[in-house]
Amino acid sequence: MPSITEDVSIGNLGSLQTLPDSFTWKLTAADSVRPPSSAAVKESIPIINLSDPDVTTLLGNACKTWGVFQIANHGIPQKLLDDIESLSRTFFDMPSERKLEAASSDRGVSGYGEPRISPFFEKKMWSEGLTIADGSYRNQFLTIWPHDYIKYCEIVEEYKGEMEKLANRLLSTILGSLGVSVDDIEWAHKAKNSGSIMGRGVIRLNHYPVCPEPDRAMGLAAHTDSCLLTILHQSNMGGLQVFKEESGWVTVEAIPGVLVVNIGDLFHILSNGKFPSVVHRARVNQTRSRISIAYLWGGPAGDVEISPISKIVGPVGPCLYRPVTWSEYLRIKFEVFDKALDAIRVVNPTN
Repeated sequence: MPSITEDVSIGNLGSLQTLPDSFTWKLTAADSVRPPSSAAVKESIPIINLSDPDVTTLLGNACKTWGVFQIANHGIPQKLLDDIESLSRTFFDMPSERKLEAASSDRGVSGYGEPRISPFFEKKMWSEGLTIADGSYRNQFLTIWPHDYIKYCEIVEEYKGEMEKLANRLLSTILGSLGVSVDDIEWAHKAKNSGSIMGRGVIRLNHYPVCPEPDRAMGLAAHTDSCLLTILHQSNMGGLQVFKEESGWVTVEAIPGVLVVNIGDLFHILSNGKFPSVVHRARVNQTRSRISIAYLWGGPAGDVEISPISKIVGPVGPCLYRPVTWSEYLRIKFEVFDKALDAIRVVNPTN
C-alpha cells in the first residue's frame, strides 16, 4: 500500500484510508481501558441531578474522589445544545481550505487548528478544532458564513451566556461543600460586587473524524485543563476518558442532555489540593465521527493573584501553592506542560 505523505491536513483526516506515521502512537497496555474482568469497570463517573436536595454534598464528594462528574437538570435548553452541535458539524463538514480561512494566528488563541497541547507531543492528534476566545470569531463567521453569520453568532453568544451562568452556579455550590463561598475568594468577591465577570470563558469546538486505525491513534492526548472548570457537551458518540489512580482509564459515557464537568488546575489551587485536576484524553473510533463542545472557564484578567483560599488552608496550614496570576500560570503551563502545578508548589510549606 502506498505510503501517505506526511503533509497531511487536519481538515481532511476523515477521508484517509490508512494512518500516517505522524499520527501513529505507540500505545502500551497501560494506555488501555481495563478489561471487563477488572473491578474497575464497575466504576463510572458520578451523574448528579442538580435539583437533588443533597447536591452540595454530592458535588463535593465527586470533586474530591474523581475531579470530574456529569450533571443532569442543569438548565441548559436542549435546543441550544443541539444548535451549537449543529453549528460545529456545519463548520467541520466544510472543505479544508474553507476551514483554514478561520485559522489561528501564530500568537492568537482564537481560530481553527490543532489542539493547543500539540507541541508537547511527538505524534499528531486525530482531531481538529475551532476556538472562540474573543470577539474575533465574528469576522471569521462573516467570512465562512456570509448568509448565516447573524444566526451562528447569536447561537455562540447565547451558549456563552448560559455556560457562564452555569459555571458560576457550580462554583458556588462546590465551594459550599468546602464550607466556603465566593466571598472568600478576594478577586471573585470584588468581581461579584462590581458586576464584572469572575473568569474568562473560552469555547472550543472539537471534531474527531472516523479513523482507519483507532487503536493506534489518539484524538486528544492526556492532559489537565488550566482553568477553573470545564463544562463539556459531547455528541452521542463517546470517546472521553478520565484517569483515576486506582482504576486507570475510565470511559465517560455519552448521555443525551447530560453535561460533563471537570476540575481544572486553577480550582485545584483554590482548594489547596483537595480537588484533583483530572487527567483526561479523547480516543477515536472507526465508524462514527464525534463532536464535543468545551466551555473552559478561566481565571481573572490582569495582575490578580490566585492562591489557595485562606479559610480552606486554615491557621495551621500548610498552603501548598504560591500565589500566581492567571497569565503567569498559563505561561508556565505553556513552558512545562504537565509539571506546571509542581512548578508553583511550595516545596517545604511552612505555617
